[in-house]
Order: sequence, then structure tokens, then C-alpha cells
Amino acid sequence: MSDRTIDRVAQATPVRVARKIRGLSDRAIAWIFISPTIFLLLAINIFPLIWTIQLSFTNYKANRIGREVKDVGLRNYERILTDTDTWLNMQATAHFLFWTIFFQVLIGFTLAWLINKKFKGNDLWTTIIVLPMMLSPAVVGNFWKFLYQPQIGLFNYIVSWFTGKEPSSFEMLGSVTLAPWAIVIVDTWMWTPFVMLICLAGLRSIPDYIYEAAEIDRASKLRQFFTITIPMVLPFLMLAVLFRGIENFKMFDLVVQLTGGGPGSVTELTSINLKREAFEKWRTGYASAYAIILFVTVFGLASIYVKALNKVKQR
Repeated sequence: MSDRTIDRVAQATPVRVARKIRGLSDRAIAWIFISPTIFLLLAINIFPLIWTIQLSFTNYKANRIGREVKDVGLRNYERILTDTDTWLNMQATAHFLFWTIFFQVLIGFTLAWLINKKFKGNDLWTTIIVLPMMLSPAVVGNFWKFLYQPQIGLFNYIVSWFTGKEPSSFEMLGSVTLAPWAIVIVDTWMWTPFVMLICLAGLRSIPDYIYEAAEIDRASKLRQFFTITIPMVLPFLMLAVLFRGIENFKMFDLVVQLTGGGPGSVTELTSINLKREAFEKWRTGYASAYAIILFVTVFGLASIYVKALNKVKQR
């Protein structure tokens, strides 16, 4: 904003308002500017949360608005926690979480370590590797669904070239055994670059003089890796695990595009099961209790993990 514009605004401001503004402290002015944002966030986040908690103790159904709503107490929570299908969905989610995070951290850190060597074409390879995470999950799901086709899909032909099996002899998305691994492969392909970037930031934050001092002390490259690189990058690795863990716990669109939760319910994650309870079976009160259980689970685990992360940072 130019000085001329500022002068015009100052002249147009009423004298009373100008005197009141001059009398405000910097803290009061800051609160005036941020209070609309705070109220908006409260309206978007806090109100739906309170309403969801209230609905979780009822038998409310969103498709039957005129029906009498009854208070059922903790019955919804009891039904969820004693339902074997719920625990199977939790198991499928845990399988997806563990293996995606494992492969993303392993491959992401390896790629970051290689790119940090600053070889010729470093920037080009970094750009190519980062491309998958720039795509929409829906696009990625449709793209890989085509690649997984047993007759024309490129994935089956690549596996056939390595194993010697017929490309049409197995189906990644239609097999109970292979379908969970199919979504793990796609999520790893898409989000490993994200982990790589965080690890790369950690590697480039290590001062060169630490390695120089280690070389003066005649420490081998392997010893430098385990005593300098890993400890100093560990907080960044843990941060990447936190981000990917939260995101994958609520993974929905990618899995829906690939398998829709099938075959059967072998890839039906908790987010997909929650959507079915809320918008297919229309058990809104039950789904609200389900959502609260998932929220408490994620919030509790994330809180414990953040405490562990802070301890690692303080070492």
C-alpha cells in the first residue's frame, strides 16, 4: 500500500474512531484482527464436534428427520466395541498403516540420502520423484486401477517378467491376499516423496563441521552414519511418521477408487466403514459414536507420540 493511499485512509477515518484506535495497545489490535478467524474455526470445528458427541448417545437417523429421537446412553459405544466386524476393520487399518509407514520411511530416507550427495542431475531427479504427491488421490487410484488390470495392466506384465508367471494368472485387486498389498504399493508410491522431502531437510540441516570433526577423529563412514546422521535426522523421521500416520488413519478416497473396500471387506478401512454406517445404512447416532471413538484413538496416540518426539528433540 502506497503512502498516498495510507494518507487517504487516515483522512477518511472519523476523528472519534481514530482516537480510539490510537488508544489501543498492540495486543488489542492483534486480537481485533485474529478474532474473526478464531470464531470461524470454532464454528467449523467445535460446534460439529459437540453436536457429534450429542448424537452419539441417541438413535438418530438422518434420513428419518420426523422420527422421534431417543437417548440410548452408551449402547452405541458398546455395540461398536463388541462388534467383531469393527475389530476386523481396525486390523485392516493397522495393516495398512504399519506397512505404508514402514516402506515410506525406508525408501524415503534412502532417496533423501542419495539426493543429498548432490550429483549431476540432482534437481531433475528430485522433481521427477516428487511428481506423484502432486496428483489427486482419485486420479492416482484410477491410474493404478488400470495398471493392475490382469489382461492389459502394465504391473502384471512387469511381475511376469521377473517371476515367469502368466500376467493373467493373478489379480491384485480381486485377490483377498493381494488386495491389501495393492493399496500399500500405491500409497507408498504416492507419498514416499513427502517423507523424502522431510528427511532431506533433516540431512541438510546437519552442519558440515560435525562430519569434519568426525573425520579428524578417524571415524569411519558407517560410524558417522549411525552416530551423527541417524540421531540428527531422527526427529525429522518421527515427524514424517506422525504426519503420514494421521493421514493414513483417515485414508478414504484412494482405497475407494482402487478396491471400494473389497474383495469382501479385506480392505475396508475404518474410514470406509464409517461412511457406510453414516450414509448407506443411515445410522447417524451409531456413526457419530464410531467417529468419536476414532477421534479419541487418533488424538490419544498422537499425544503420546508427540511427547516421545519432544523427548528425542531435547536429547
